[in-house]
Amino acid sequence: MARWLRYTHGGRGGFGRLDGKNIAVHEGDLFSTPTPTGETLPLADVTLDLPCRPSKLIALWNNFHAAAEKQGLERPENPLFFVKPPNTYRASGDTVAIPDGLGRILFEGELGIVIGRRGRDLTPETAAAHIFGYTCVNDVTALEVLKADPSFVQWTRSKGFDGFGPFGPVIATGLDPDALSVAVRVNGRERQRYPLADMIFKPREIVALVSRGMTLEPGDLIACGTSNGAGPIPKGATVEVDIEGIGILSNAFA
Repeated sequence: MARWLRYTHGGRGGFGRLDGKNIAVHEGDLFSTPTPTGETLPLADVTLDLPCRPSKLIALWNNFHAAAEKQGLERPENPLFFVKPPNTYRASGDTVAIPDGLGRILFEGELGIVIGRRGRDLTPETAAAHIFGYTCVNDVTALEVLKADPSFVQWTRSKGFDGFGPFGPVIATGLDPDALSVAVRVNGRERQRYPLADMIFKPREIVALVSRGMTLEPGDLIACGTSNGAGPIPKGATVEVDIEGIGILSNAFA
């Protein structure tokens, strides 16, 4: 298992492997040839950056049995998903400014799959080699915008505002998602907790099915969907998405 992060330090960007409270600095390409430089930096001395820069963030809907049962939804034949644009990306520790007039804003704590190898039309067996690791995602949603027009569900607009797709703080490798759970805290109070073993489509299946006709690039991110418990973000609140083995994605909402 390893935990990889990107950072800025002294006005310069870099990446490395987290080792306790220190970063083992690396150079090269995170997804192919990360090479240790021998330098270390205290984690406390850097500012966290996005752990990768996806060309696309694909986010699933209706991917948990418990949530589907509660909402009276049928099991989908294939993953149901939308795309969040790059303007939504924010690193852990960043503040997200909520535009005025959007109404109710929701958090959705999710597991994110980080792609490490280019691929298309994969099978679940071949997809495993294309999964680099996992991260935490907060799929923020402007609920009233989503269904404001009865003729068209506005997935992109309601989930595409600046800062509505924070992820991080690291990419963790060597994890078994079925053994993990997602917890979300708002101002320190737990508001959501669910087991990842309840996923309808597992990570390898997700990657394989999403890759049908769609090329996945190194650094692309797939959010696995959320389960019961997603709730409102009060203005001024801090939201934490916590997944064991990955860490805590923390963002203030102003």
